[in-house]
Amino acid sequence: MQNLLPEPPATHLPAHDDADAALAAAEQAGSDQAYAEVAARYPTYSAAWAALATRAFAQGQVIPAYAFARTGYHRGLDQLRRSGWKGHGPVPWSHEPNRGFLRCLYVLSRAADEIGEADEAARCAQFLRDCDPAAADALASN
Repeated sequence: MQNLLPEPPATHLPAHDDADAALAAAEQAGSDQAYAEVAARYPTYSAAWAALATRAFAQGQVIPAYAFARTGYHRGLDQLRRSGWKGHGPVPWSHEPNRGFLRCLYVLSRAADEIGEADEAARCAQFLRDCDPAAADALASN
């Protein structure tokens, strides 16, 4: 059966140059504190939360990773809605400002799985694939 309804347009989050520069500086510093300062200064910036979540997960700190990813995920949902997203439709990985939200969704899925939240892990993994299969593939290959 063919779906005759048009797909909603892709949602592109706005760029945040100041936060991007602060995150680049945190990457240079390489400390958890530097990343935390970016998240504190720019709390709506999902990329900072994604960096914190990714670092915590890599260090085996699953609960902090889950909390950081969930924060960035919810902040990203707020931004998506403000950008016209209606709860479904593409959120392309190719658009750099979308990547923080998509990374949070990925780490949230992984951390949920680690703490035994299988249903949430599956929902987040499917949501990521629904947003953009390229995001799921790119993040899984890292």
